[in-house]
Amino acid sequence: MHMAIPQHTIDQILDRTDIVDLIGQRVKLKKTGRTYSGCCPFHQEKSPSFHVYRDKQYYHCFGCQANGNAIRFLMDIDGRNFVDVMKELSDKTGIDLPKDNQDNKKLSYKRSSQTITKTAPTVAQESHTTPPPAVDDYTDGHFVDMDRFIDDPFAQFDPSFAFEENVQEGNLYDLLENVAQFYERQLPNSQKAQNYFRQRGLSPQTIQFWRLGYAPEDWQHLEKAFPQDIEGLKQLGLIRSSDSGRDFDLLRERVIFPIRDHKGRVVGFGGRALNDEIKPKYINSPDSEVFHKNQLLYGLYEGRKLKANDWLMVEGYMDVIALQQYGINGAVATLGTASNADHLTTLFKQNSRITIAFDGDAAGQKAARRTLEIALPLLNDGRELKFFVLPNEHDPDSLIRREGLENFQRLLQQSPLLSDFVFAHLTGQHDVSTPEGKSLVMGELRELTELLPKHGSFRYLLTQSFREKLGLGKRFTPQISHDASLSFNIQTKDEDFAIAILMHHPFLYIHFEELRAVIDQTELLAKILAALNIVFDDLPDDQELATYYVLGACSNFSHEIADIMQRTNIQSLTQAPEIADKLAKEYALGLQEKYLRLKLKSPITLIESRNLRQQLNELTKQISLRLLS
Repeated sequence: MHMAIPQHTIDQILDRTDIVDLIGQRVKLKKTGRTYSGCCPFHQEKSPSFHVYRDKQYYHCFGCQANGNAIRFLMDIDGRNFVDVMKELSDKTGIDLPKDNQDNKKLSYKRSSQTITKTAPTVAQESHTTPPPAVDDYTDGHFVDMDRFIDDPFAQFDPSFAFEENVQEGNLYDLLENVAQFYERQLPNSQKAQNYFRQRGLSPQTIQFWRLGYAPEDWQHLEKAFPQDIEGLKQLGLIRSSDSGRDFDLLRERVIFPIRDHKGRVVGFGGRALNDEIKPKYINSPDSEVFHKNQLLYGLYEGRKLKANDWLMVEGYMDVIALQQYGINGAVATLGTASNADHLTTLFKQNSRITIAFDGDAAGQKAARRTLEIALPLLNDGRELKFFVLPNEHDPDSLIRREGLENFQRLLQQSPLLSDFVFAHLTGQHDVSTPEGKSLVMGELRELTELLPKHGSFRYLLTQSFREKLGLGKRFTPQISHDASLSFNIQTKDEDFAIAILMHHPFLYIHFEELRAVIDQTELLAKILAALNIVFDDLPDDQELATYYVLGACSNFSHEIADIMQRTNIQSLTQAPEIADKLAKEYALGLQEKYLRLKLKSPITLIESRNLRQQLNELTKQISLRLLS
């Protein structure tokens, strides 16, 4: 059975599939810079030319030119068909596929041949409100019906035809496009609607670009304009039925904002009331087969069309439009819903740097906090999120008018990065001049950093920057103490030196691998070696980045590590890589010897004791050879 899977479902499934994890199960991948690389599974090769791009959710082999997304990969590697792969990914992501061929059906509706007799009863019942439709409505109706005759020259001779409903299939996308054009054509007829846009400072070009329109006051204007499409209009929620069974239009006496999907198709409408008595002020057409509020961003299609680079999320439609008119192209707004992970993922696909604007009032603060919690899990390395807090009582439109474009651009550029925003947000709630206040801030920060991706350095860097700001993590500069009474107090163990070396030179873990078998598992070094063992294959080539990566993996012990780094001052000792290497080997061998001797002292079997002594002899040989070299 053929299954038609709509594009929005495919997009949603791909959004929730991490291509690096998916391919990583079949191909050994190593992080190299911004990409992950490995040997191509589609052709034989020694040196890796197969690259996976997490931000683009895409793979490409420079050897055999195989490329595509997660779906293509699974189809090619297992020789499976599209539907089969989609079923697997649908199970993994928890996004339901449409049932077999129903989906195309969902996009279609029955068109009826609306005739005078059909509407007659309603006209009689509601004669006080609904004037009889004008003549041309009927001729219009007939012309549309003629399509059927043209398609089938014998239809008119078919005796059953006259009695049957002249049914045709209509498509919801086509209907929405026709309705959008209808609303656009109504705008010149309404002085009130034109004044509203004029007051908001919109030029005729802008109105045309965003296809703005007007929905008349009449309760049944769509019914009269599209008599054949009532079923489709009901499916889209543009015509509602009252309790008494009477149909009426959802959008009346409102200026209209057509909402387009990423392909530029009209999928729904937003309407703002022109009469203040009408509540609510803003309404959107309801979710339908083609309109999914939670996944759409108003202005995304237009921003892409205008080749926007910088993306800014704002509150409402008017902000998006006003900013575009001023030349700021990448503004988008959610459709009356709170921003969610789908929205942010969509924006991050456009650019790895995005900004979110909030009102400066309490509600804005609240919204910012909620967005923060949604955004943190999405912040893979390389992504950047800024928060643009608007001055009180201002939206972007009014701020540009007051400050002028230059100043607005400057304020936007200066908007704090997520780290600074979080710091300001948390320190605004606690008194950070006291140890208790600092501890509360660090506690809340820990909660927030838990939300960040496990891989990547951002977890560590955020904590580190906070510690520095709160005066907890002063960069250590070695101070020579002349006070003899102090100089013997702190004993630095060999284990600590080993930790310090590993932090600065994570790649030297290879010398310590054997130590894992004998070391006491309660030792901090043992725990760090275990963490290193997990991330070792994924370490980035860049030394500094690798360090941050390891610090991120060991974030549970960050206090102890910071303390060791201060005491050992290893950095100045290991400037030269060969010295670092030599020291690492020495400490690794020395510690192995220490823990082997401890083991020998503990109660063990004879066989164990013999094996350990053998190991120890080997070690002693190695150590003495090293001393000679």
